[in-house]
Amino acid sequence: MTPKRILVTGASGCIGHYISESLIQETEHELYLLIRNPDKLRVDYNARPGVHLLQGDMRHIERFSSLLKTIDQAVLAATAWGGEQEAFDVNVQKTLQLMSLLNLDVCEQVIYFSTASILDSNNQLLKKAGELGTDYIRSKYNCLSRLAKMAIAPRVTTLFPTLVLGGDANKPYSHLSSGLPDVVNKIDWIRWFKADGSFHFIHARDIATVVRYLIDNPLGSQDSVFSSRQIVLGNDRITANQAVEEVCAYLNKKIRFRVTISPWLADILIALFNIQMAPWDRFCLTYRHFSYENPVNPGTLGLPTYCATFTDVLKTSGISRVHETVAPADLS
Repeated sequence: MTPKRILVTGASGCIGHYISESLIQETEHELYLLIRNPDKLRVDYNARPGVHLLQGDMRHIERFSSLLKTIDQAVLAATAWGGEQEAFDVNVQKTLQLMSLLNLDVCEQVIYFSTASILDSNNQLLKKAGELGTDYIRSKYNCLSRLAKMAIAPRVTTLFPTLVLGGDANKPYSHLSSGLPDVVNKIDWIRWFKADGSFHFIHARDIATVVRYLIDNPLGSQDSVFSSRQIVLGNDRITANQAVEEVCAYLNKKIRFRVTISPWLADILIALFNIQMAPWDRFCLTYRHFSYENPVNPGTLGLPTYCATFTDVLKTSGISRVHETVAPADLS
């Protein structure tokens, strides 16, 4: 396969680290990694020739306009998480500007990272996400809405990650993985409650596997297995109760009874403890089921999956497993 010129933005983030490492170690593509601070990139970018660091900021993406016209594929993982002005500037204005600077005669595919939070259970835009979402979520909603009008839109493959896991000693942790130890520490009281809710998750290493597949098999090519350019990334749906049960089994915690936390009980607890909730948090509490149609992971493509179950989540997060102890026989 002829090496391609690949641009990766957001290379220093959790997902960006896994994508960069995968492309460096497992391909011969010419890589251009856009990063604000090279000190934050912990992958070995000197492992082979053809890996170039572009020190710069998405807010000044026009400085790379000459290079962008030569890019065969762009992987856009850069994002701003908070602050309305920065979120909309980076996640909308500059992301769309970058796409407009790509050469339609050269660029065969843009792999753009959005978020599954802006979709409903039918994989359609969720209006409430655009109205009540955080700055990050509303900016992603806005960008996708405007993207369809661009000349390059037919070549954009949009990825919608569900809950993202990932991180280790050499990679930054995702928000979910960094908070997982706290959940495990509270499992002694969490296990006594039931809640109506469901979700999907995916590990950043598995995301990188899907991205590498898409680079080698661009949507629209004869080798692609996808019929849509909008792909939800995630493992099979899991309920909140199933997740708690898997954690308890992993840690050898018994569940003898459970109290169901109904919406009205949650409202009482919120009022009783004067818990401050943003509009999006309140919406999520009532919406509860963040599940989607036809989620994609490496297994969907016939490839090995690194983290497929919630038990795998605990293992890959470095949480020690507790095995049931067997009392010694009475030999008296």
